[in-house]
Amino acid sequence: MPNQVLNRVNTTTVDTTHADTPQHVYYAPRFEHGFNTPIVDTIAPQQPPAMAHIEPPTPVKPDAAAHALVHNSPTMATLLAAVILIMVSYRSGYKYIENFFHNMFSIRRRESLFANRTVNETRVLSALIFLTCVCEGILAYFGIRHLQPDLAAPMQASPGKYVLALSATGLLFYLVQLALFRLLGYIFSDKISTKLWLDGFKASQSLLGLLLFPVVALLLVFPAFGKSLLIIGVVLYFSARIVFLSKGFRIFYSNLLSHVYFLLYLCGVEIVPLVLLWAGAFILCYQL
Repeated sequence: MPNQVLNRVNTTTVDTTHADTPQHVYYAPRFEHGFNTPIVDTIAPQQPPAMAHIEPPTPVKPDAAAHALVHNSPTMATLLAAVILIMVSYRSGYKYIENFFHNMFSIRRRESLFANRTVNETRVLSALIFLTCVCEGILAYFGIRHLQPDLAAPMQASPGKYVLALSATGLLFYLVQLALFRLLGYIFSDKISTKLWLDGFKASQSLLGLLLFPVVALLLVFPAFGKSLLIIGVVLYFSARIVFLSKGFRIFYSNLLSHVYFLLYLCGVEIVPLVLLWAGAFILCYQL
């Protein structure tokens, strides 16, 4: 009888169909019929816990249009040419740069101070205006891409064409304004006042290019901060316009009636052309 009890062992067939998974068998003793002889039972094998699948973080892709603009030869060549022209003409025209604030704020009617402008000053002035137009073209490129997403794909495909077109538009707008201010000064004022007014416009636009250049450089290198840098560029542009407007108001203000003329000038010569310029820039980008 005891031998029969000792021989009573429950057998379990182990599934070997999954040969790759090791089978761990655990045995638990139990007692039956009051005997102290253990009867061994088998416990089903336990599968190891499955490893959790962790997805790697998605990398943040930089602005492809900004990098396309950095690697675009016409754009970078134009910007580099503007910088080189300023460096070449600075040695002989540095006095004009030193007189920036004098030209922007002074309204003293001493014609001898402004009588002669040398070829060297004209050269550095042209280089500075060229830099201003190029920087405005690059900022306009990013601004239009941000405001019109449907233009992002074509502008990214050929960025140099759009930047050069927008820069040329900025240069044309500068020349038109210069001619318009000269005409208004000829009609409503004298020669000295007109010259003071134009000197303020040229100086403010020249300094604007130097201020916009680091903003454009940061925009090309760090496109992730594009929105903030665009806001800084817009603030700098309107700051230059406000400085020019303040000088014009100080030159031509004579009585209370001058306020009415100033408001008419502000709407007809400053605001309306700027709105037309911005609308024309969008139309130009759609046509290219």
